[in-house]
Amino acid sequence: MKILYVCHRFPFPPKRGGKIRPFNMIRHLTEQGHEVVVASLARDAAEAKEGEGIAPHCARFMVETVRNPVQGAKMVLNLPRRTPSSMGFFHSAKLARRIADELATNSYDLVFVHCSSVAQYVEHHTGCAKILDFGDMDSQKWISYGPMKPFPLSLGYYYEGFKMQLAELALSQRFDTCTATTRAELATLQGLNPGVHSDWFPNGVDAKKFSPTDEPYDPNTIVFIGRMDYYPNQECMFDFTKNTWPLLLKRRPELKLVIVGADPSKEVLALGKLPGITVTGSVPEVQPYVRKAVCTIAPLNIARGTQNKILEALAMGVPTVSSVLAAGGVDAVPGEHILTASSPHEYAEAILRLVESPEERKRFSEAGRARMLSHHSWSSSMKRLDGIIHETVERYRRDHG
Repeated sequence: MKILYVCHRFPFPPKRGGKIRPFNMIRHLTEQGHEVVVASLARDAAEAKEGEGIAPHCARFMVETVRNPVQGAKMVLNLPRRTPSSMGFFHSAKLARRIADELATNSYDLVFVHCSSVAQYVEHHTGCAKILDFGDMDSQKWISYGPMKPFPLSLGYYYEGFKMQLAELALSQRFDTCTATTRAELATLQGLNPGVHSDWFPNGVDAKKFSPTDEPYDPNTIVFIGRMDYYPNQECMFDFTKNTWPLLLKRRPELKLVIVGADPSKEVLALGKLPGITVTGSVPEVQPYVRKAVCTIAPLNIARGTQNKILEALAMGVPTVSSVLAAGGVDAVPGEHILTASSPHEYAEAILRLVESPEERKRFSEAGRARMLSHHSWSSSMKRLDGIIHETVERYRRDHG
């Protein structure tokens, strides 16, 4: 088949959540013999140049570079409009023209869109089957920001979430099939009552790249992984270091917390001045930091879909202590494959359980790794995707002669 694949972040190199899922789809579809043409955006010339590495994994690619100040202005212009501001951020007139020209001059069997913010480029195309992979339902993320923000800023987040929810419903009805990352996200999608076929397929993890080693871990080192220019990651670290970290140091003064992630804000960098805390900023690879830790933490108070940081840590055989919310996007059983908590005292007790008992740490290490191999492999996820694509294209062909 000939497939046009449209996504909101240029999907190479696959080093962050918004790129990992689309890259693995594109690579898989190409390996299956499909002709895949990729269309996406880059934030700057360096990202566009780095993205050229996707060439071996697709037939062709189209990339348009946008500038954050311009895209930010587009968001502001959408404030009084029904169109969500976030869709303004991902709009490029140049990319829109290139995609329109591509669809006008070439025949495709399928248009596949990852992320609702770029569905605007193809929502009115009717010449072939179309799938919209929401991944996460972005409207719910905006709504969840509301309680975290001061009034009246909180109203803006609720308003954006409401506009995005209306947009998600309208967009879903212009595609033949809509998909999500988890069963919970699928339930949210179906709760909109779009009246279209819907399904889900999970994120996977590269179990070879993220694998255990025989190197000993440090029983006093805890690690958090995540981009530190991303508000949910920032917010949870502010909360954890204020409310949970003192409880841990009171019991184990020798404990160390390492916050690993690119582009930390000045407020995040300031956490490095607290006792036992190191903020690394960007690192070449996260694996050495994770493998050295007694456990990783994912105490997110705002989380949608699957947290790849959890999948990767568990695949490396490093136990994770997660919020109940963040763990909900992982196909793992709390208390068996992953530890969960809902309060500072629960986080402290769960972490100390692993710190103080090598046997417990080993048990969760082995169980977590096994669960990732059985329930979060990219091969099994891509088999689900293959079935969704086949059914969608065949249904479109039947309905359109």
